[in-house]
Amino acid sequence: MNSDIEALADELVNAQLTCEPLEAALLGLHNDGAPLADLRDEVMAEFQSTFRSIAARANALADDGDSATWDEMDILTLDLVRFTAASLADRLEVPTLQFTLTDFEVAPFSGLLSVLGQLGLDSDERRDEQLARLAVLPTFLAQVAEQHRTGVRTGLTAVARGVAATIDQLDKVLADPAFGGLRRTVDGADDFNRDQDHLLDDVVAPALRTYRQVLASEILPAGRSDDQPGLCWLPGGDRLYDIARRYSTSTDQTSEDLHQLGLAIIDALHAQFAEVGARVWGTTDVAEIHHRLRSDPQLRFTTADEILDAAITTVRRAEAVAPQWFGETPHTPCAVKPIPEALAEGSAPAYYYAGSLDGSRVGTYFINTSRPGERFRYFAEAVAFHEAVPGHHFQLTIAQELGVHLAHKLFGDVTTAEGWGLYAERLADEMGLYSDDIARLGLLSTDAWRAARLVLDTGLHALGWSRQQAIDWMTDHVPMSQVEVISEVDRYISMPGQALAYMVGRLEIEGLRARASLALAERFDVRDFHDLVLRCGPVSPPALSAAVTRWLDAQSASVHST
Repeated sequence: MNSDIEALADELVNAQLTCEPLEAALLGLHNDGAPLADLRDEVMAEFQSTFRSIAARANALADDGDSATWDEMDILTLDLVRFTAASLADRLEVPTLQFTLTDFEVAPFSGLLSVLGQLGLDSDERRDEQLARLAVLPTFLAQVAEQHRTGVRTGLTAVARGVAATIDQLDKVLADPAFGGLRRTVDGADDFNRDQDHLLDDVVAPALRTYRQVLASEILPAGRSDDQPGLCWLPGGDRLYDIARRYSTSTDQTSEDLHQLGLAIIDALHAQFAEVGARVWGTTDVAEIHHRLRSDPQLRFTTADEILDAAITTVRRAEAVAPQWFGETPHTPCAVKPIPEALAEGSAPAYYYAGSLDGSRVGTYFINTSRPGERFRYFAEAVAFHEAVPGHHFQLTIAQELGVHLAHKLFGDVTTAEGWGLYAERLADEMGLYSDDIARLGLLSTDAWRAARLVLDTGLHALGWSRQQAIDWMTDHVPMSQVEVISEVDRYISMPGQALAYMVGRLEIEGLRARASLALAERFDVRDFHDLVLRCGPVSPPALSAAVTRWLDAQSASVHST
């Protein structure tokens, strides 16, 4: 690799792993820095300045460097550094810690629960690192509380409902002997078990009670109502949402553009719902099809084990067929586990965590098995294809296995990452993976779900929609259960802009595939296209588009040379 590009990539990786130590831990990397992030304003400002500097130097190298000597990986790495550094700096421009309180994993305490319970404890070093994290957790929570207080002083207040949900989550963890999954007994490690119990009972528990008191007495009374959940209700909120929209989509499309795009996709899906609904139930009435999907008890799960078994079966079936559509597949199968109980109530229906680089923890598809009677069978296959195979498990695990710079294993653009997951849902239909037309209605339902995100995210954060307005609109247009609709709307409130990435990214990947197919005609092999996209990893849409252009140019040159 070019030494200048490698040096910039090294600098970016080191800066991010110092800024977010838990990212290093999740990857199985040793970190010499602080056990948990330092959230003081002056520290965050220094990191933002570092990221801006890296982006500026990467842009200068792209403009003035000796690109004739660079290979494809050099170019990809430089593009990754340029766009990632700028995005990380932009993210720090939005003070999410001040106004983000929820029992979903994007909030500080929920994020700790979701990560600390996964980290390996299979060596003395890792157990010592876990104890160090528990020891500094009071300082971390004190810094979080101070960020919330700053939000109250400046008017960047959290939504009261999210504050109440966090308080409830804290109460459940404090009442749980397992501490929400934080207390983990290791056989043969008596010293660790004793020290962990001491820290949890005598250090962490008092810190959680103190944090809870701050939330209940200072933050909750200042919380916004459900009528004003979006960024547009905050001082300078329109600017903050503009920033969030740009780094979540890598596009200059306005909020109104994206809102109208979502509405148009919803309308276009009606014909597909009618076609499949006619085969299944003999009706083309979309409202009736949606009603049946929501109300038929046979389409709901009955037990948590049933949800988990269905997920495992779907993932294994996809893994068996994948070699027909991909030249490269992951060396390790995808693990499937239920979302931990302490996180399930406020969690999404499913999510994926990439494995650690040392192989101590494999890539895992987490499925929400809580309230099984309120969760629909017809969603299960499409969601598994998105989160696991051929979706995020292929995308992120192959990026890890390629042996390129650590930056490619650590960073990912949300637009391309989530766009690939949504593309995988549609690709699974081409692969013949949907088991029947009911499952295919699930595919259409997940399409409607992600198109609705364009409408709802912009509605909440740019157009001033209330929480109930968003719930009502989603209930009318997406055949999801009420528990999932509410969970989704609360997620969009908590993660401004992120929900926009899915459909924007999928349309980008589909457009690149169509361009490649047209350019190569009979020489087009979808396996080559998929391998190219996955080898690139979840780089930004401009970087992926440029990589496809270079690939097509090389294909054309090869033909002309023969």
